[in-house]
Amino acid sequence: MTGPSSRLAIRHVTGFVYDGFAESSYNETRMTPLSSPRQQVLEATLWTDPHASQLTYVDYFGSAVTAFDLHDRHRQLEVTAEALVEVVATPHEQPFLNLVDLKQSKVLDTYAEYLSSTPRTALPERLHRELSLRIEGDDVEALVGVVSATVSGHVAYVPGSTHVTTTALESWDQKTGVCQDLSHLMIGFLRGQGVPARYVSGYLHPQSDAAIGETVVGQSHAWVEYFCGDWVGFDPTNGNDIGLSHVVVAKGRDYGDVPPLKGLYHGAPSRALGVSVEITRLS
Repeated sequence: MTGPSSRLAIRHVTGFVYDGFAESSYNETRMTPLSSPRQQVLEATLWTDPHASQLTYVDYFGSAVTAFDLHDRHRQLEVTAEALVEVVATPHEQPFLNLVDLKQSKVLDTYAEYLSSTPRTALPERLHRELSLRIEGDDVEALVGVVSATVSGHVAYVPGSTHVTTTALESWDQKTGVCQDLSHLMIGFLRGQGVPARYVSGYLHPQSDAAIGETVVGQSHAWVEYFCGDWVGFDPTNGNDIGLSHVVVAKGRDYGDVPPLKGLYHGAPSRALGVSVEITRLS
């Protein structure tokens, strides 16, 4: 790996607590970062309390999944994932395609799933028409800038203003959202203009000036990758390309493909245990 880099240690804790007992549960997690040319996973472990045997596999979209089930009564389920990741600044390996290039049948066929709207990302045609009036030329990077400005200019980032089932259109109409909503909106607009786009979940180190060895409260974060000959990451919440503080965990069409923890259980009603993310910069 060459170029500027950052080595990050991450600890992510989540789970459920039950109003009584869960008799059994069947779960899957997407909490293990991915190895790629821009990031190398040096260490990764995941464990559960209560303890459960694990099955790991790679899903259709290339995300690492850990599946487990519990058959003893339990009042709480806690999942802890730790990883050591080296993120490196890497140049794009392929020349950028323009909007005309993206209309070629090979691109349309290969990336069909990232060009079709989903219930979470669907936007009305009137919004696509309004956006198209602000687009000049065929440059994809310029289009991304217009989309980012459109989304950030209309939707304010307000923590807690939406929930995991909120759609892009609902966030647009109420003019508030979180990183998930801003990502869904950007994906919806890009797909509407013929640019393949996918949802990325991961972690964000929030302090660029943190001291080496300092542990800070991190964030579970979401952003977008768009295709223009190469996949390029863009963070609509912060309005810039992803960098050395972004760690990719999972990818898909929208949030529904990448939740950190989901499953089925038999037992008393449950509520989220909460989420804790700690990140330590080691270099």
